[in-house]
Amino acid sequence: MCFDYSLLNGKIVEKYGNRYAFAYDLGISERSLSLKLNNKVGWKQLEMEKTCKLLSIPIKDLPVYFFNRKVQYN
Repeated sequence: MCFDYSLLNGKIVEKYGNRYAFAYDLGISERSLSLKLNNKVGWKQLEMEKTCKLLSIPIKDLPVYFFNRKVQYN
C-alpha cells in the first residue's frame, strides 16, 4: 500500500526550506527521508511523532499527513 506524502513534503519545504535541514533535525539522513517520502521505507512511530513536533502538526492531524492513500491508476 502506498501513501501520498505530498502534504508532508510541502510542510517540510514551507517550514525548513529544504529536506536536508529537516532530515538533520529529525536525526536521519536526507537519503533516509527521501526513501520514506517515496514509499520505499516505512515510517517508525517515534519518527512520525517527532515530525509532528518539528513541523508543528497537531497529533490529531497526523493521519492527514501520514496515512493519505495514494491513488493508483491502472
